[in-house]
Amino acid sequence: MTSVAQWSLWALVALPAIAGVALLLNHLRRPDADRLAAVASVGTSLVVVALSAVVAVGRPRVSVPFMAGADFTLGVDALSAVVVPAVAVITLLVLVFAVGDGAVGGGRFHGLMLVFAAAVMLTATAVTLPTLLLAWEVMGAVSYALIGYRWQQTYRVSAGLTAFLTTRTADLGLYLAAGAALAGGAGLALADMADASSGLRHVVAAGVLVAALGKAAQLPFSFWLSRAMQGPSPVSALLHSAAMVAMGAYLLLRMGPLLAAAGWAATAAAWLGAATAVLLGAVAVAQRDLKQLLAASTSAQLGFVVMAAGLAAVGGGAAQLISHAFTKAGLFLAAGAWLSLLGSKRLDDLRGVARRWPLIGVTAGVSALALAGVAPLSLWATKDAVLAVAREYSIPLYLAGLAATALSAAYAGKILLVIWRRPAQGRQGMQKRLSPSMFERGPLIVLAVGTAVGGALALPPIGPRLSRALDPGPTAHATVLELTISAALAVLVLTAVLRWGVPEPRCMASWLGLEWMAHAWVVAPTMWLAGALARFDDRILDRAVDAAAVRTLSLSRGAARFDDQILDRVVNESAAGTLTSAAAAARVDRRDVDGVVESAAALLRRLGELARKPQTGQLHQYYTSAVVIVALAVLLLIVVR
Repeated sequence: MTSVAQWSLWALVALPAIAGVALLLNHLRRPDADRLAAVASVGTSLVVVALSAVVAVGRPRVSVPFMAGADFTLGVDALSAVVVPAVAVITLLVLVFAVGDGAVGGGRFHGLMLVFAAAVMLTATAVTLPTLLLAWEVMGAVSYALIGYRWQQTYRVSAGLTAFLTTRTADLGLYLAAGAALAGGAGLALADMADASSGLRHVVAAGVLVAALGKAAQLPFSFWLSRAMQGPSPVSALLHSAAMVAMGAYLLLRMGPLLAAAGWAATAAAWLGAATAVLLGAVAVAQRDLKQLLAASTSAQLGFVVMAAGLAAVGGGAAQLISHAFTKAGLFLAAGAWLSLLGSKRLDDLRGVARRWPLIGVTAGVSALALAGVAPLSLWATKDAVLAVAREYSIPLYLAGLAATALSAAYAGKILLVIWRRPAQGRQGMQKRLSPSMFERGPLIVLAVGTAVGGALALPPIGPRLSRALDPGPTAHATVLELTISAALAVLVLTAVLRWGVPEPRCMASWLGLEWMAHAWVVAPTMWLAGALARFDDRILDRAVDAAAVRTLSLSRGAARFDDQILDRVVNESAAGTLTSAAAAARVDRRDVDGVVESAAALLRRLGELARKPQTGQLHQYYTSAVVIVALAVLLLIVVR
């Protein structure tokens, strides 16, 4: 079973990645041959769902060498065993819905969605930072392509670029964390990062916190989620329910021990999550566009998960994450269905739309009631699982959570009020299609069922077991009284909204001006600095380079003249002198040296001939020669004396 689970874990990531790349390459090769792309995409997702069940049961761990001290490692623990199957199921449902949505399709769409799903699975199962960084980068890059899927419209590409650059800036925190973890002696295993040296541990925690807050669209990064709504509805349903945005909050749940070890990081996560839940809840109330409302509510609902990570309430946070994924995927797909049926997502144009298509209206109504926190639907219990721990930690934090709960009921009530209210006389809207297709209806029903029963993850008997499996220590649990108060608060606010409507504060409609502030405080200063550097380059550096170039050219010309007029003349004259000396030496050699050698040779030849003459072979001649030589020697001695 272990080897089967290990191979299943590799296939969980590799299969959608390979299938997605194959669809993309086939689309590039033959753009018109995309008819089987949807079949391949849905089939691959079905296999991934089966694989997710295998790895959730077997909980394998696989690894390959990557670099010294950090392997490329995947693993499934108690938390990922809960999250991975939920992500796989929602991905399958979104892709099935896309089959019936005429606005998207083909190899490019399904290929990108499968590669994105592979990156999400890799993120959820990453055990070391190298693995996480690869998944994080691919997930961000593909999200840009999906948000700007309709690239012919420049504003959609601009929206994708805003989302990519914002999250990419926050992603630098992971690289900072990796460097600090290595310098602090903790290594690159996610579970060991809390063991970094005391000073660098805070740097690691800060890097992880910033990266996760950026992906999860928490304050101050929330504005990018508004721009991301320019993507197709199936993209929004996946990216902003169970995938990229959810993975930011999921990372904080995984890194709970690191946040706790740093101390301040856990407190910061709890309060930033609460602030996002409250402020983005108010932003959602002010929206007049359904997808913008859902986007703001995504940030607000994930604020509860971030709060849970700061409070070490991993069980409650995981339950909230999964329940929110089913709830929000259903609402985004309902918004996509109405957009394809009516051509609009503005609330004014959707009045009474649930009456015209009751199936979509009922499924969206179930999701909206769950979003409001109405018992016994999912988010009622999961939010209270987090708030119970917040009550033990800090009463002000608990009250902030209750305020966010009330705002959840307000913006969910706004959705219900619009879609079920009888449309105004003569305002029926422009209907583009008669009814949703079978492929659109099926996923909506399954998601509504998941939304209805998801609260079991936070209620007995599953809730306490999940908490014991995930939470590092004893945690508080919501009491019957707290659950009753929460349910009553949701019903009270919902009733008030349905009866009198809800105020829409215009100051909140622009997402707290976060994008404007990002441009004013980050983009504009950066552009000014870039312009100043460009001017410095033009006026100072370029001038200095030009002056240096002029001086260098002048020096080069002088050196060239010196070479032509001095060095070349010396070399030429030296060569001429050398040639003259060589010619004179040759004449001396031929005329004098050769003559002396030849004269000496002639003399030696004559002496040789004279020496041979006495050599006749007669004895009396040798004696006569000897007497003459002795006589000459005696005479020489007498003369010398």
